[in-house]
Amino acid sequence: MARRDTPEINAGSMADIAFLLLIFFLVTTTMDSDWGLARLLPPPPEEIDQQDEIKIKERDVFVVLANANDQLLVEGEVLDVSQLRDKAKEFIANKARLETLPQWEDITVNSAKEKLSAITAEDGQKKWKKRLEAAEILGSYTLTKQVISLQNDRGTSYDLYIRVQDELARAYKELRNELSQDRLGLAYDFLEEKAKTDAEMKAKLTAIKTVYPQRISEAEPKDAQQ
Repeated sequence: MARRDTPEINAGSMADIAFLLLIFFLVTTTMDSDWGLARLLPPPPEEIDQQDEIKIKERDVFVVLANANDQLLVEGEVLDVSQLRDKAKEFIANKARLETLPQWEDITVNSAKEKLSAITAEDGQKKWKKRLEAAEILGSYTLTKQVISLQNDRGTSYDLYIRVQDELARAYKELRNELSQDRLGLAYDFLEEKAKTDAEMKAKLTAIKTVYPQRISEAEPKDAQQ
């Protein structure tokens, strides 16, 4: 009886099939995405030099703490996030000139010129030149020594952290918009857009930012106290 050979299986195309299956699963599989992380990190604090930091007093610092229980403590008082913006605006501007809020200084063209002529340090001259230019564009204004200190516990939720950041940024933007509308008759958003291509608008934008520099200092997150 003749011996029958066992037929062989053609495996030449298995690699191609495996490759096609891999592509199929890559295309059809839903990948997790961190949608909230698209937000840009806040810009560095504006116009805080080493000399300013040395002179900072307790009344000049607005302490905002988001704790591990997702509670917001503002100056040691429990506050809802929706109240933070108005509270921050009151502190930043100190329009009532309260002794419990930041120190203030009235800036005029003449006072800025006097300061500029009396200062020899390059950093100081640069700072007072900006203040002089702001007074020439906007007229006299009040400058406060405000600094916002934002602190978080390691257990603070990302959602609360972002909401607090947004409210503080909006506080500065609303104050800048109010000043721009009052002194220039222009919306702050319009000023920002035109400043990209117009040198005159850029100078006006810089003047507004000089009056209300965004000063948000973030401390490194720490473990909640037991």
